[in-house]
Amino acid sequence: MKKNMGTIDIVVRILIAILIAVLFFTKIITGVLGIVLLVLAGIFILTSLLGFCPLYLPFGINTKGKE
Repeated sequence: MKKNMGTIDIVVRILIAILIAVLFFTKIITGVLGIVLLVLAGIFILTSLLGFCPLYLPFGINTKGKE
């Protein structure tokens, strides 16, 4: 599993995940939409920690830049 996410990509994903979590736990977003977004936030955190996004592979996206 080769890393394919750059620093900016990782930071943006973490910020979006934090925003979704705050909105969910303050009950601004609720119900099925809230749960779906919370799962998405968890995926964002996981992919950020790994530095690898499996959805980037089929499209050949690499935000990491040159090594």
